[in-house]
Amino acid sequence: MGGMGGGFNMNMIKQAQKMQQDMQKMQEELENKEYTAQAGGGVVSATVSGKHELKSLAIDPEAVDPEDVEMLQDLIVAAVNEAMRTASSDAAASMGQLTGGLNLPF
Repeated sequence: MGGMGGGFNMNMIKQAQKMQQDMQKMQEELENKEYTAQAGGGVVSATVSGKHELKSLAIDPEAVDPEDVEMLQDLIVAAVNEAMRTASSDAAASMGQLTGGLNLPF
């Protein structure tokens, strides 16, 4: 029997370890990024972290209409959701670049 079956060798193990280190570093970088999105032509602006935490919310006073609170609520939800989608898309794109499109189970 000539060694391990399946073609595992030290080079493959080193490559896997490097990829793991690179993924850890990328995840830390993504978590420290901030993503901002606007709604209602910019009257509501939301900023989230790469950890998907709301960091700030800015509302133009002109968007505050006591007769139409639902509109303001919708604008806030839209801005936050768009910022979250942007953060998720950036993370997916970054991981895709790192893994080279491999279908890895993590």
